[in-house]
Amino acid sequence: MRSVKINQDDLGKIRDLYESVMAHACHGLFFKEGGILGKEIATAALQDKDRYFEKAAELLKDRGWIESVEFSEGEVKVKGSFEATGRDGPTCHRLRGIIRELYERKSSTRVNCQEEECASTGKEYCRFLIKAA
Repeated sequence: MRSVKINQDDLGKIRDLYESVMAHACHGLFFKEGGILGKEIATAALQDKDRYFEKAAELLKDRGWIESVEFSEGEVKVKGSFEATGRDGPTCHRLRGIIRELYERKSSTRVNCQEEECASTGKEYCRFLIKAA
């Protein structure tokens, strides 16, 4: 399988393009993209069920999505999100989709994932809340 690289500036320009055409409706599309990306990461992480979240963290870091992550039962804290780029509100829509997919694949149940804090707004890290759907 081939891969391509994209930098944060280009991803931000793509986000700006979509927002100029679709306003905030595009955030749902970004979230869905994250779900697609998260399926592959979750599948790979499930190969080692005892180290699932540790393996998922390694894959997220290796793929450049994050610098570090802390998974817990109802919360995820991320430092260095690839999507966090100085805005007024949360910007990590793809990462939110990835995280939701990781939790759903691990638990085999539906969950909601909400970004409560975002480094884009000057916070130290991005914080996502995980709740049963």
